Amino acid sequence: MVNERFRRAMHRSGHDLSSLAAAAEVSTKSVERWIAGDSIPYPRTRYRVAAVLGEDEGYLWPEAVNGASLAGAELVATYPRRNDVPRHLWTELLRASQRNVDVLAFAGLFLAEEHSDWLPTLAAKAEAGVRVRLLLGDPQGSQLAARDLEYKINGGVAGRVISVLGHYTEQLPGSVEIRLHDTPLYNSIYRFDDDLIINHHVYGILAAFTPTTHLRRIDGAYVNTYLESFERVWGSAREFRQVPQP
Repeated sequence: MVNERFRRAMHRSGHDLSSLAAAAEVSTKSVERWIAGDSIPYPRTRYRVAAVLGEDEGYLWPEAVNGASLAGAELVATYPRRNDVPRHLWTELLRASQRNVDVLAFAGLFLAEEHSDWLPTLAAKAEAGVRVRLLLGDPQGSQLAARDLEYKINGGVAGRVISVLGHYTEQLPGSVEIRLHDTPLYNSIYRFDDDLIINHHVYGILAAFTPTTHLRRIDGAYVNTYLESFERVWGSAREFRQVPQP
């Protein structure tokens, strides 16, 4: 069966049989066999070819790569608290984003308040064509009220959402998509293309003091699970049109 992923990746990268064979240091017959699906390169050659084509080995030859190893390879770093994430990492990942910036949180106000470059960089990315989607808690919903009772801060969670919405509506272009969700927030998800920062929530403890994980997509199960979760919440959320009242 033809390896359509490999064939398309080769054409997208501008290579033909001869040029890819030269780059991979193999014969054109070998490349023909890879396209036909008759053979799979040895690991060292797979790595070289994937680098030349700008794709992951697991995408080009999923049957040849161990899924458990891929999942483990996606883990970049872990931090005992969100406050332990290096301050520069948030804006560095944002600046490097070329396709997607997604945020799922109740408020995520710390980004606008503690990182002076966050809002102007986010605006510049949106104006440059990056798709920016912000999913924030619905101040009129039951989930935000429940979290407020959990934290015992008397309306503070809804207030933080309204505050961050004010920042975003004042400083971001209209191309930025904002929706409000009323779903249980098990994790906050911050996506920058293929990099995700996941803030894991723990009952009764503020998000700034709970474990946080940095993942990088390599077609493994970790990242795909969180991306699917984001899309499900996005699909159930309502479009934000004006700053709501608590």
